[in-house]
Amino acid sequence: MGRFRPPEKAGSKYITREGAQRLRAELEQLWREERPRVTQAVAAAAAQGDRSENAEYTYGKKRLREIDRRVRTPSSSSSSTQAPKNTPLGSLGGCSTMNSASRRPRGHVPS
Repeated sequence: MGRFRPPEKAGSKYITREGAQRLRAELEQLWREERPRVTQAVAAAAAQGDRSENAEYTYGKKRLREIDRRVRTPSSSSSSTQAPKNTPLGSLGGCSTMNSASRRPRGHVPS
């Protein structure tokens, strides 16, 4: 089996406020709590000497890479994501659906 991974489908750039808060909370937890703890464990494992046969060092470095990747992903994508603005249904002329072809409310008759 090869290392090829098919490209992922592009997702929506919109995120809910709750989703944004969850991402921020995860980022804070990873950066402020978990990463310093894993860094200390890796430093202690590195002080033991031979790193090629040191499982704590190897797996600690792997976990640090995973944390860094996860921290980098939401922060880089958060600049391009945005929470949708709440629009009242009345702003669509009293209709809650739009016809995507004409970008007019359904049932709209041009004058």
